[in-house]
Amino acid sequence: MAEISARRRIWGWYFFDWASQPYNTLMLTFIFGPYFAQTAAARFMASGMAETAAKAQAQALWGYGLTVTGLTIAILAPILGAIADGSGKRMPWVWVFSLAYVVGAFGTWWSAPDSFSAVQVLLFFGIGFIGMEFATIFTNSYLPTLGPKEELGRISGSGWGFGYVGGVLALIIMLMLFQAGGNGLTMAGIPPAFGLDTASGADTRIVGPFSAIWYAVFMIPFFLWVRDVPQATGAKVGSAMIELWHTICDLPKHPSLLAYLTSSMFYRDALNGLYTFGGIYALGVLNWSIMQIGVFGIIAAISGALFAWIGGFADRAFGPKPVILICCIVLMSTAALIVSLSPTSVMGFAVGPGSSLPDNLFYVAGILIGAAGGALQSASRNMMTRQGNPDRMTEAFGLYALSGKATTFLAPALIAVTTDISGSQRLGATPLIALFAIGLFLLVWVKAEGDHAE
Repeated sequence: MAEISARRRIWGWYFFDWASQPYNTLMLTFIFGPYFAQTAAARFMASGMAETAAKAQAQALWGYGLTVTGLTIAILAPILGAIADGSGKRMPWVWVFSLAYVVGAFGTWWSAPDSFSAVQVLLFFGIGFIGMEFATIFTNSYLPTLGPKEELGRISGSGWGFGYVGGVLALIIMLMLFQAGGNGLTMAGIPPAFGLDTASGADTRIVGPFSAIWYAVFMIPFFLWVRDVPQATGAKVGSAMIELWHTICDLPKHPSLLAYLTSSMFYRDALNGLYTFGGIYALGVLNWSIMQIGVFGIIAAISGALFAWIGGFADRAFGPKPVILICCIVLMSTAALIVSLSPTSVMGFAVGPGSSLPDNLFYVAGILIGAAGGALQSASRNMMTRQGNPDRMTEAFGLYALSGKATTFLAPALIAVTTDISGSQRLGATPLIALFAIGLFLLVWVKAEGDHAE
């Protein structure tokens, strides 16, 4: 077999971000998440529940579903990472979880309003989400093999930016060809492609099969150009588990790694809260349509693509820690801005009826979330390569996934409880500010080059 060039390996690795991004962009945040909330709320209202209570219940149901998938990922991620590190074989796991991605995403097609089953829909969504998250763990662990240490920040940022471009393009195609607005036409001014019925939500539900096909097609370069690095010996499951247990027990001996995992646990949970509930928030608080949320998504994703790329160069110049600090401050401020918005007020000041200021500021918030979120995730991925043990990098990213999912229930639970206490979906988002603040505080104990550099 012909030798695969370093440049081709990097581009193959980039294509995972391009292929997988629609699950975050289309499925989780801007199209299917709001569709689930809209459809579930309509079912609740049909049973006699008041509109405000129905929207809150739908938001809570979405959060519980994500909590279950998050706990599954948290439990299994470090175990699978340890096994993969021991055997040196990551690619078979990428294949397995890619299949889960495709099956889960495609299965959300069966979510029509007249036969809507929240359990079934959340099951399929969860399968795809787990597939995406686990595939990400294993593909992330290839990052240290793609270039010298000083170039990894740029490579990570470029990959994340490339992924955002894929998300933007997928979202544009979705809005232009499939998703209908209130007039029954897409953004291109045509009826939904393939005669998709808007009454049954088919124009929106197609997002699942579309995301599945997108992933299957654009993962081809990854599978062609990325290869496992052979290891002299393989490890059995038992010894891999022992190594994992020792790694966890030894975490207090590596305070920088422990502080980073804990810090990122909070700030990534807050960022995921912004992503997960952003579209639902716009739907319930600002009364946006799914079409408006989609446009919002395009703006946010373009911003994310640009600033993930810029952030990669900032990472190379200054290191990942300053990038993470700045991004957390921006996101915390943005969360505060979002909480201050309602159709009738901005930052505590009343606005006239029909004012476009709240909507415009929410678009600004989308730009900031995309910019800081893209750069933050890219820098965080590179920071893990500096904090983790170079000889057990998949396990390290498994722990990274564990820290990211160990409190995955926290943002949804805090949002649900705060919403119940305040009676306001808008004020329900205030815990995100506190989560960002905790993450920032814990970064004080994180060393830029980690403990393993000593």
